Amino acid sequence: MISKKPALFGLNNSNRDFSSKDSWGKNQFNSSFPAALACYMHSKSINPVYLILDDKTDVKHTKISVNELFGINPLSPEIFFAFESDFTPFQHLVVGNIPRIDLVTQNLNSGNCLKLLEVKLTALPDNSTCDLTDDKFSSEIVIRPDTIIYLALSIIQTLKNTNQINDFIGNKFDKIKDWTEGFEVMPYIPKMIEFIDNLFLANLNKQQPLVLQPVWKTLGKSPKLADNCLDIFVWSDFALSRLFVNVGKTELTTENRITRQLRSIVWLTKMLLDFNKNQRINYRAIIDELSYNTKNDKAFSVTGSLTYPYLNSPELTKPRIHKSEIKNIILNGGHLLLSPERRFDAIIYNSPDLFQ
Repeated sequence: MISKKPALFGLNNSNRDFSSKDSWGKNQFNSSFPAALACYMHSKSINPVYLILDDKTDVKHTKISVNELFGINPLSPEIFFAFESDFTPFQHLVVGNIPRIDLVTQNLNSGNCLKLLEVKLTALPDNSTCDLTDDKFSSEIVIRPDTIIYLALSIIQTLKNTNQINDFIGNKFDKIKDWTEGFEVMPYIPKMIEFIDNLFLANLNKQQPLVLQPVWKTLGKSPKLADNCLDIFVWSDFALSRLFVNVGKTELTTENRITRQLRSIVWLTKMLLDFNKNQRINYRAIIDELSYNTKNDKAFSVTGSLTYPYLNSPELTKPRIHKSEIKNIILNGGHLLLSPERRFDAIIYNSPDLFQ
């Protein structure tokens, strides 16, 4: 009798070998499990929640099929899941090599890239909402600089055969002599926000999914999963901008420095401006040189108290996948290959007998 190998639902063709323990580390699991969850939700005819920008520069909810999310039937034998890979259709838009992204779906027969997704597996609730009532729980999300790069490239790819970037950006920022100096750039950030908003409003029908954000829900602060514990939210490229543009709008009146969110506005604007001038972007120079005395380890983070207005929905309060279904996603003993982080605070928290 042939023993079945550890596997994840739907991920039959990928650049990860799920029979190997090396493919079940934290970094690998955090992107591969969400892809398998999406495949499983498709098999149950459950569509992820899709966050898109509306005509009031607010975020509204709709649904997106996993077919549309992956660019192909997720259970097709022709789909290939390329994790931590280049999205080569964007290569010609950048100077140097394009950064890798969490997930690229490909057509196995043609080798063509189909869709790209940054994956953010997030805990529900986070520290800022865990003491609230269940219907106010939400998740923190941390955005990497590479996500801002892919946001810019997604917009450029959509609009590169039009004059819209040039039309909207005009000569608004020609008087900035040194972009590395925060005091020179700061007065222009309101114009940058106006530019981004106007460009997006003119192209609402061209939004593309960019960030896959599954949530896993626990019982408050405890490490125990809620009965209904898993669901998926998807941010469009335009909707994702609200996490730094809207926060940036409030910071303009309270801060006299370039914060992480304001810096993300500058990064995005500079990338679009440089493409408009040079037809390519040197994203490394922009990220490295326009740091404004803040580390580049992340673009920014947003706590659950700030993501709640965007994620608030029946699916957030009661995720649609029950904990009993996890065994249908992690298959053939795959859970035995997991290597969770051993955190001292978690061990103490889950060892109440120490204090008896």
